[in-house]
Amino acid sequence: MAIRQPIVTVAGHVDHGKTTILDSIRGSVVQAGEAGGITQRISFTAFPKDEIRERCPKVLVEIPGFLFIDTPGHAAFSNLRKRGGALADMAVLVIDINEGIKPQTAEVIEILKLNKTPFVIALNKVDNISGWSKQNEDMRKNIEAQSTNAKQDFEEKMLILVGALHSHGFEAAPYYDITDFTSKVALIPCSGKTGEGISELISMLCGLSQKFLKGRLSLGKEAKGVVIEIKKQKALRYVEAILYDGVLAAKEEIVIASFDEPITGKIRILEEILPLSTKFKPVHKAHAAIGIRMQLTEAVDILPGMPFQVLKDNKEEIRAEFKKEVGEKTKTDDEGIIVKADSLGSLEALMILLREEGVKIVKAGIGNIDKKDVISATTNLKSDPTQAVILGFNVVHEEDIHELPLEGIKILENDVVYRLIEDLKEYQDRKRKEIEKEKLLGLSAVCKLHILPDHVFRNSNPAIFGVRIEAGKLRAGTKIMNENGEEVAKVKNIQAEKKKVEEAGKGEEVAISLPGVNFERQLADKEFLYSALSAGQFKEFKKNKELLTVDEISALQRIAQIKRAKEVSWGV
Repeated sequence: MAIRQPIVTVAGHVDHGKTTILDSIRGSVVQAGEAGGITQRISFTAFPKDEIRERCPKVLVEIPGFLFIDTPGHAAFSNLRKRGGALADMAVLVIDINEGIKPQTAEVIEILKLNKTPFVIALNKVDNISGWSKQNEDMRKNIEAQSTNAKQDFEEKMLILVGALHSHGFEAAPYYDITDFTSKVALIPCSGKTGEGISELISMLCGLSQKFLKGRLSLGKEAKGVVIEIKKQKALRYVEAILYDGVLAAKEEIVIASFDEPITGKIRILEEILPLSTKFKPVHKAHAAIGIRMQLTEAVDILPGMPFQVLKDNKEEIRAEFKKEVGEKTKTDDEGIIVKADSLGSLEALMILLREEGVKIVKAGIGNIDKKDVISATTNLKSDPTQAVILGFNVVHEEDIHELPLEGIKILENDVVYRLIEDLKEYQDRKRKEIEKEKLLGLSAVCKLHILPDHVFRNSNPAIFGVRIEAGKLRAGTKIMNENGEEVAKVKNIQAEKKKVEEAGKGEEVAISLPGVNFERQLADKEFLYSALSAGQFKEFKKNKELLTVDEISALQRIAQIKRAKEVSWGV
């Protein structure tokens, strides 16, 4: 039975050297001039059998080669999916030995764990260890040949990483110390920059693939794949994809899943990636697993991450399968936030990580944040303002959303997932406290007012004069007392810059009107006024003081002092 080449995802924290590792695997074949045009970001690399033999002459090679998937630098993970599991057969997790596990690394580990994807760890940047120098092509001998200090530093960093991986639920050890690869994750020290350990990394991938993946590598009859991205060159649109099963022929008709009706298109031109290159060559047939590029008769509204199949008088069957597949991945709740991402894989991974944090999702989609998303988020404003949030992973918002009222709608955009989730949690916590504080202040307002004696506009009936708000908020209807604890009046009106307002905050200078008050007789000798709270209101504020600012707490303490001068047990 024919077997396909294993698909290997290369993932890791940004700046930990995924690109240099892949460049080192590709060797010098990738020319600088190939980086232009539509091949600027390399989505996949075909690494043939002959190259494995050349790099690893001691290894018996039984597989046709590897297809490496380069996860985008901005994404912490690759969660490309096929029916029934992860698209990748294996993963290389790149970790900088000097920095260890970062938040994005932890995300990758969680995704690999959820998908049950076997992986090895490329322990990169050994060349940055103080005193390290390349001594031997054999990595084990190279480590032994290092100076005492460099070797000690290396071993300490290795032990720290082993401990960190243990806390994530994985036993790990250097590849040369492992006898049972089913129970431990292999650590391969290497340097993408100097090429140290790269042959050992390829050998490990080859050996593990041949020992543990053979049953998963048998080639099916039906051509199946996943769209990676849509690229444009002048007037042409190309669909870059991974063919993960079967044989795809040029001129065949394919069906691509979408959130609505599947998209059908005939292949005009079929190309496959050249070995160790960023260029494509036209082919009549492409055999899985391989990176391909297609020009289709219909290439409109195709979304990254969506699966595709060859159409063979079975459109209804494919429609039902796609509906189930896409629906399962993006199943939403009856309430929650709105989530947008750049591909189906990214969307699914983001939703998994959000749900681990207990976040509910009412709507999920691929593409930029648009007016429909804002309208959907608006429905949460009344029921739960903390859910009136739109998260965008590696997408931006359309400019025309500013034509809609956005007050109360929070749009969070980032191309790093853990930061996006952190921003969401921080915003929701802050919003929750604001809502609780609003409810609390519904009882009354805590405020301290500094009388401005040079700004008395009317002495009585009502008294109108200026105040500066030293702490808290002043609202129309607030009962005011003086420094002796005597109630003065309820604030009838507040004016800011000759306009009537319902409330004013700390630092603002406003004019207030107090009915039944004679300023000259009652307030001319006073400096401050305070909100006149009842003992019950004071207790409620005291119980929720974590919602108050330092100035509001200080004003509350002063109000208590004034009241207790008359009644010792007030508010106790």
